[in-house]
Amino acid sequence: MNVSELARQLKINTNELLDKLPSLGFDIGKKAIKVDDKIAYRIIEVWKSHLRQEREKKLINEIRGIAGQEMATEAIAVKEIALPAVVTVREFADLLGLPVNKVLAELLKNGVLTSLNERIDFDTAAIVGEELGFKIITSNNQSSQGNVSLEQDQLANILKEKSANSVARPPVVVVMGHVDHGKTKILDAIRKTDVVAGESGGITQHIGAYQVHKNNRLITFIDTPGHEAFTAMRSRGARVADIAILVIAADDGVRSQTEEAIKIIQDAKLPFVVAINKIDKPEANLEKVKQDLSARNLLPEDWGGQVVCVPVSAKVGTGIDDLLETILLVADLEKDNITADPQRPAIGTIIESHVDKGEGPVATLLIQAGTLRVGDVLSRDNVFYGKVRGLKDYRGESVPAAAPSVPVKILGLKIAPEVGSVLAVAVDSKNLNKDIRQHKLRQEKDFSTQTQTIGDVSKIKFINLIIKADVLGSVEAIIESLAKLETNEIKVKIIGKGLGIITEADVAKAEAAGAKIFGFHVKPAVNVVELARDKKVEIRFYEVIYHLIEDVKKELDGLKEKEVVRKLIGKLEVLKIFRRESGSMIIGGRVTDGGITLSETVIVTRGGEAITSGKVARLECSRQLAEKVSSGQECGISFEGKGLIEEGDILEFYQEIK
Repeated sequence: MNVSELARQLKINTNELLDKLPSLGFDIGKKAIKVDDKIAYRIIEVWKSHLRQEREKKLINEIRGIAGQEMATEAIAVKEIALPAVVTVREFADLLGLPVNKVLAELLKNGVLTSLNERIDFDTAAIVGEELGFKIITSNNQSSQGNVSLEQDQLANILKEKSANSVARPPVVVVMGHVDHGKTKILDAIRKTDVVAGESGGITQHIGAYQVHKNNRLITFIDTPGHEAFTAMRSRGARVADIAILVIAADDGVRSQTEEAIKIIQDAKLPFVVAINKIDKPEANLEKVKQDLSARNLLPEDWGGQVVCVPVSAKVGTGIDDLLETILLVADLEKDNITADPQRPAIGTIIESHVDKGEGPVATLLIQAGTLRVGDVLSRDNVFYGKVRGLKDYRGESVPAAAPSVPVKILGLKIAPEVGSVLAVAVDSKNLNKDIRQHKLRQEKDFSTQTQTIGDVSKIKFINLIIKADVLGSVEAIIESLAKLETNEIKVKIIGKGLGIITEADVAKAEAAGAKIFGFHVKPAVNVVELARDKKVEIRFYEVIYHLIEDVKKELDGLKEKEVVRKLIGKLEVLKIFRRESGSMIIGGRVTDGGITLSETVIVTRGGEAITSGKVARLECSRQLAEKVSSGQECGISFEGKGLIEEGDILEFYQEIK
């Protein structure tokens, strides 16, 4: 074949063909005129393959080019989102402008199982946000919870500073442990005052602070509620403490809340003492408690470890002095860390906050550095919070000043600050932001209703609630606990929350949203109960927080769809067909496996494959009606379904369980 003819068939110039042939494996020379026909046909095949590869390369490059342009466009269009140190999933989704269910799905993909009301840290949010196509940066305007976290970090830095004026201060002790293990009774035995009688159901409802004298030294105690609902409040307690007392009942051992408390103590890197309580009980078992601790890598001191265990009985007062002596011993070992400068402007953490009818907004502040005096101006986040009009100690007595480690009740605040927030004496009060109203609105916004749509609302069931309580800590604890009860199908929607009595406005809001009102340690205003009855709004009152949680849990369980599970209960081999009718058959057979009963679900199999299904409406054995026929027995059945059954078929009987 002439080279020119070959070039014509390949639709290419002759010179170009001769130039390309060597790269394709054919070296016939650049001046060749003819080529062998067999070689020509091979050249044609290889050329076609070469063209196909070229086309594929071109297509791939085009695709890559388009993808590169898209990526460049995306890079240009990446939106920057400023986030605080801590943010709830719901707030995170709002900031991204995405549906909550999409954010939850992305979190789950990254191994984070959470609910829309739970908080995630900045690092987690940054990873998930970037995977969703956003650039995540740190926010200067921290959220409410973010502010608390940031303030605590700033406070920690202040406390680390050592000055020539730094002196030893009383140790701050936090008491933790499982519910009913005797934390409040131990404090009662220490203080020699009856606070237990005032508690509901044996549970401390709010964080309180007290001071006691031992060996002419002061010790400050923070009492945190023991139920798991107060994890957040316990965590805050741990942040302001120097030493922890872990209370474990000698007759009960380490329980779930005990493990929570251990984790909080370890995360906060607190030195701690184990108080093994209730040693007066006949069933008390000190060795079991120590075994439980050892199993969690907490080896007791008398077993060769470093965990100090003090046996006590709060009921009869045994071991309380030993416990206090041990606390002072631990404080001496930690003396370099338990210091403060009493001469600097005061700064401390809010451990309790509420609005009093006669005194207005009041808060308990644990002074952590400096000395707070009547007349000082308090601020938070450069916002004026009020001028100290009066100070009361833990006994309710007025005092002129409060030194480091002293818990003091403050009068004169403009608003009730958040539990866990940091207040400081303003050095230059003239430059403070006096617009407390705007700050209050921002704070209330954090406590206001979250009503945005979550995913496909048609598939989600809601319980609408309004929560009113006497202190902020309780509101937060209730909402955090309720968030843990949520599932993907059933949500608790808090349409309103706040402090103080239940008002007519709450009833109106509940009526509009079809919500229930839960009051915790609060009562309704005058005529509100009658108004709620007229409007058919349910109001419930609670004194113990886990009663509230249990009630909501029952309601959520009532909304859950019953899952139907089919269980194979027996098999029957068909021996004879007695009658065939339209939509039914009378069959005789032998039970070969299990036992059979009247069943709504019967599957007919032939050769191991299902051919039809139906139900058994009548069952007879020995010509008598039967409720159940056991393996090996013969019986007759009335089968309702398609008449496809033949002798030798196997009928599988299933029972439906909800």
